[in-house]
Amino acid sequence: MDAPALLARLCRLIDDRRWTDLTPLLHEDFECRYVHTSETFDRESWVRLNAEYPGFDHMVIHDLVGTDDRAAARCGVTGHVEGELVHFEVATFVTARSGRISEMTEVWTDVARTPPAGTRPG
Repeated sequence: MDAPALLARLCRLIDDRRWTDLTPLLHEDFECRYVHTSETFDRESWVRLNAEYPGFDHMVIHDLVGTDDRAAARCGVTGHVEGELVHFEVATFVTARSGRISEMTEVWTDVARTPPAGTRPG
């Protein structure tokens, strides 16, 4: 499977909450880096993070591009926080090796945030 197909399958499995099916898509040396928090996860801890994340609702791919060994996706994610449905966006970048995802970088953000004062032209 090439990187775009791997990333699309990974996102579908997450949306379907098929946590045990994630591990075979990830290389033994898998590492995920969260740019926004400076955290890194190996294969087992990343699958566990996803499986145990509180309030997860849905994941939908909005954009997906790539080549044989590199892919990027922008996904919308919804979850329940304190009884309310909230929306997030995630940009995910992967590198594939030997038919599995070996490296991943994710950048998460809340939707509809207000830019900091003074950062936009007047």
